Amino acid sequence: MNHLMAFIIGFLLDLLLGDPHSFPHPVRLMGRAIAGFTRKLNKGNRRKTKGLLMAVLMILFTGGISFGVLFVSYRIHFTVGIFIEAVMTYQCLAAKQLRVESMKVMTALRDDGLEAGREAVSMIVGRDTKELSEEGVIKAAIETVAENSSDGVIAPMIFLAIGGPVLGMIYKAVNTMDSMVGYKNDEFSSFGFFPAKLDDVLNFIPSRVTAILMIAACNSGRDFDSKNAYRIFKRDRLKHASPNSAQTEAAAAGALHLQLAGDASYFGVIHHKEFIGDPDRKPMLQDIRRMNDLMYSTAFLGEIILAIGIYVSVCCICL
Repeated sequence: MNHLMAFIIGFLLDLLLGDPHSFPHPVRLMGRAIAGFTRKLNKGNRRKTKGLLMAVLMILFTGGISFGVLFVSYRIHFTVGIFIEAVMTYQCLAAKQLRVESMKVMTALRDDGLEAGREAVSMIVGRDTKELSEEGVIKAAIETVAENSSDGVIAPMIFLAIGGPVLGMIYKAVNTMDSMVGYKNDEFSSFGFFPAKLDDVLNFIPSRVTAILMIAACNSGRDFDSKNAYRIFKRDRLKHASPNSAQTEAAAAGALHLQLAGDASYFGVIHHKEFIGDPDRKPMLQDIRRMNDLMYSTAFLGEIILAIGIYVSVCCICL
């Protein structure tokens, strides 16, 4: 039951602590490693092969180091092992930090105006934000929380449940590579090809599971419409260049009766995207809070189901 205890404690630590910038975090170390690989490898010929090499090395290093830390910890004492596994589990999750950063957008818009809101949302999205309207800023924050409900919460939770922090950290390494080099521009279209495709593969099932959990979680509050969430999910879940990103955005758009997505600018280039959801009403500041409430409800539902799954698996193994 050590894994189950660490799984639950790690989730609670994330909800309690988030990601204080003063704390060392493995994702920041991953980011530095990826930046180093990119500087050395993303030049000359055969960039696609070099991107694959980086992905393989990052997976091997991340998995090897994670396994080594856990192995040594449990060799010292099982309580040390549970503590370290719980901390590593916590560091794979980002529910509270996602809420904190997105709520900064709401606070900035409300208290300091549009320019402050644009600056705040630029910290959590990859698109250009200087020309966004207030409605555009609100939608960008909502879309980020919706998409990262999978990438930052349920997907790592699934991999943690299956393979503990070793698999959880490997997932975070792949996800971090995609966020840093998975762009379809002149600089990264070749080098980031394999990291981006690997991220698509790893998120294929979790993104759909997250959307289904989000629809179920709509029943946790009166602000959400589960029937409309399911309707929009079925209709719009493939309206994105990525096979995964629109899954949770569609469920969220339906739950909140909003229209999300549409054209967006990246590095000064307009990317034409289909709309997701129906324009039943205009986005409001409080919709950022509502989206976070839905994300938290989804996280709790996922944690409960996966914890039960771990418990049943352990019982079956012990029989």
